[in-house]
Amino acid sequence: MSKNRDDDRLDTIVGPETSVRGDFHVKGGIRLDGQVEGRLEVTETIVTGPRSLLKGELRCRAAVIAGRVEGDIFAAGGIELQRGAQVFGNLSCSGLVVQPECLFHGYCSMVQASGRAET
Repeated sequence: MSKNRDDDRLDTIVGPETSVRGDFHVKGGIRLDGQVEGRLEVTETIVTGPRSLLKGELRCRAAVIAGRVEGDIFAAGGIELQRGAQVFGNLSCSGLVVQPECLFHGYCSMVQASGRAET
């Protein structure tokens, strides 16, 4: 999704047996394979695994979603919903890719790319 190789780095990993409750802020990128309940702010890209669960608002630069999200997603850049993704919430992004066999229940508004998520 990103043209800058440094933007694709993952600084934080939430493993499949991990659950986090409360607001969570990540400077850099994150790979989510576990569960987060609360507001999640990511300065770069979030990648969610197919068994992940996020319950709460997500603000990021870009998102690649393969798991379940129950909440609104605000991305300054693009959002990609991969095969099997389940999103129950509204999307605000500058670009959207939806692969086959996704479930999306909400509204999408396309905004001009700004390079950073509004927090």
